[in-house]
Amino acid sequence: MPPERTEVQVRPGVESDLEALTEIYNHYVREAPITFDTTVFTPEERRPWLLSHPEDGPYRLKVAVDTDSQEILGYATSSPYRAKPAYLTSVETTVYVAPHAGRGGIGTLLYGALFEALSGEDLHRAYAGIAQPNAASTRLHERFGFRYVGTYREVGRKFGRYWDVAWYEKEL
Repeated sequence: MPPERTEVQVRPGVESDLEALTEIYNHYVREAPITFDTTVFTPEERRPWLLSHPEDGPYRLKVAVDTDSQEILGYATSSPYRAKPAYLTSVETTVYVAPHAGRGGIGTLLYGALFEALSGEDLHRAYAGIAQPNAASTRLHERFGFRYVGTYREVGRKFGRYWDVAWYEKEL
């Protein structure tokens, strides 16, 4: 008998999600080079990040929730690409999936909802930096129309070594 399929709802992130979102992010801070943060965060330290992603506008936070257990399975964001005014029509996007929920299509659901929400915004490009190697993230981004534009070589140091970051862009 095949395993039961989890029903997943994607919705905007809210303040009550902060602890679970911080736990997911901290997993990658501790265990993986996909974020270049090197020190874990408390939920209170992550609050400004959460509040910088309102329910509307170009900077969004989408959360995937198991409809039965209400467990948060992952999240996707669009954030400012750079601080200078000429960059306002560009965003940087990212997806983080709970470690036990990988390969279940959660990233695809999250990006689908995020890009649908952004479709009415005054945005021109989305950018994504992918620490290398990360074939799963590369496949996800290419599935959503991102194109490879270049690699920053040995741009970050974590876990005692240097990591490359491949950059991708998508027309919005």
